[in-house]
Amino acid sequence: MTTPLPERAGRRCHNVLNPLHSTHYFSPDLGRELAAVGVEDPGAAYLAVRAAALGPVGAGVVTATFYNFRHELVARHVPAVWESASPSVVLAARARAVDATLRRLLGEEVLAAEELTEAAELALRAAEACARTARPLYAAHADLPVPDEPHLALWHAATLLREHRGDGHLTVLLDAGLDPVEALVSHTATGKGMAPKWALRTRGWTRHDWDAAEERLRKRGVLDSEGELTETGVALRQEIENETDRLDLAPYEHLGAAGVERLTELGGALLATLLAAGAFPEGMLGKG
Repeated sequence: MTTPLPERAGRRCHNVLNPLHSTHYFSPDLGRELAAVGVEDPGAAYLAVRAAALGPVGAGVVTATFYNFRHELVARHVPAVWESASPSVVLAARARAVDATLRRLLGEEVLAAEELTEAAELALRAAEACARTARPLYAAHADLPVPDEPHLALWHAATLLREHRGDGHLTVLLDAGLDPVEALVSHTATGKGMAPKWALRTRGWTRHDWDAAEERLRKRGVLDSEGELTETGVALRQEIENETDRLDLAPYEHLGAAGVERLTELGGALLATLLAAGAFPEGMLGKG
């Protein structure tokens, strides 16, 4: 008989694998590789590398699939960025950046270890059970080939699992009646989301947009007068995560309890190495 997954096991596994995917967004290697192919603006670089798997899409598609970016910011860079570098060129540049970033942050000894190959195999096995239906970012990345080198294969699998969960999460946000800014504000209020200054700078919203979203959430009973989550708000954010877990259960059930536990252990060790190497900017998360 199959051992049932412990509660939130999939979420814990996601939480250690997702940062592995995200390292390249904050890496100087990405800026260098994208600049070399004609994409010099950091905002354009992020939009391009994450959307490239979709093909040369317009701003509307990117805004829809990314959810919490201001459309005017997206339209400033897309589709113009594809005139500088086609999606295939961007994907190749991203692969070089990911390779350089992981080699620098993890070190060659970690990359050559059997544990990394094991993690890649487990993550790819989990991703076999991901579903394309209504998950455009996952589906686009699932059509890309799996890299040969274990560290890149692990990164690819982490990307598939991240986008699969992310696509489902957007469905839950819509059902919860949270618009893009309200989703950001309420997530930040949990203490686990992006700090307001970081969200405003990278997502294109203004302070007025943020304040207006806070006011809407106060009227709804999600935030109190100090901008903290009320009991209603805590319950709402918890339900959002629980429903996201439910929609994202298939890959972890497919891997099985023992496999998920082992992948979480291996991913946690890699995450600790990444954090020790300074992979992420200080002050990116939190309420401040």
